Amino acid sequence: MGQQTPSSSSSSSPKEIPTPDPSAVTATTTTTISLRPRKTRKVSTSSSSSAAEDTSKKTPSSIGRLAVRVIPRPLSAEGEIAAALRHLRAADHHLARVIDAHEPPLFQCLHPPFHALARSILYQQLAFKAATSVYSRFLSLCGGEAGVVPEAVLALNPHQLRQIGVSGRKASYLHDLARKYHNGILSDAAIVAMDDKSLFTMLTMVKGIGAWSVHMFMIFSLHRPDVLPVGDLGVRKGVQMLYGLEDVPRPSQMEQLCERWRPYRSVGSWYMWRLGEARGAPTMVTSSTEGIDIFAMGGGTVQHPQLIDPIQMLPSLG
Repeated sequence: MGQQTPSSSSSSSPKEIPTPDPSAVTATTTTTISLRPRKTRKVSTSSSSSAAEDTSKKTPSSIGRLAVRVIPRPLSAEGEIAAALRHLRAADHHLARVIDAHEPPLFQCLHPPFHALARSILYQQLAFKAATSVYSRFLSLCGGEAGVVPEAVLALNPHQLRQIGVSGRKASYLHDLARKYHNGILSDAAIVAMDDKSLFTMLTMVKGIGAWSVHMFMIFSLHRPDVLPVGDLGVRKGVQMLYGLEDVPRPSQMEQLCERWRPYRSVGSWYMWRLGEARGAPTMVTSSTEGIDIFAMGGGTVQHPQLIDPIQMLPSLG
């Protein structure tokens, strides 16, 4: 009989559920508690699902970032100029006529990145002849072209630089560039490997290097194919002539006007300099004032213009 009691109790347990027996209440409570982990599991599943969604959302972004970091072939690579000219002729019939009227550009690499950047600083706010003289004396101080390296520039004190015609402010710009190389923030290898956007950001961190200088460096030293120097007055005047515009386009308008030139806006810009030269307009352009982008100050109006011909200042332009 003692063995039958549990059996009887077990079989009659469903009928006893309505009774207010404390043990039944306890059992009910236990049952309720036992369901909570299931709810927790559902939340966990939702959470992992949400995490998966987040991962899937990040994946295209990651892919996009990787795509941006792909460095295009330089214009000095075999066949790139021919490809650029085919694209520009097909994309813009106005530009096609200018292309047909001039010899194609020739891009040659003359200096490593550090040397080219130091040279661009030296040429700021000087007429071409004066800048060439200062640059020649600078090369002598460094022991020749091969000696223009960060360590050599850091070893030159402001007094030595002042004696060859380099202002105190420019000396600080040269030293800032050299220090960023010395500290590992910049290097020739890193500069060559950077995408255009990252390169622009990093180089404009250097004192004395503004947007115009970076654009010139990207086109004529690195031979990047898709750079549009929106602040260059010579390019803006060329665009005005090309499309018969009443006014010189503002820098903010240049992106839209030259959109069809992608991905060869560097070559299109080169032809704008040639167009201005052929029509008798001065090819001299106004550069940034010691690292300040003067065109961002409004309308391209400059109090102290620096006149530099990029075709002369940057000998890598053929």
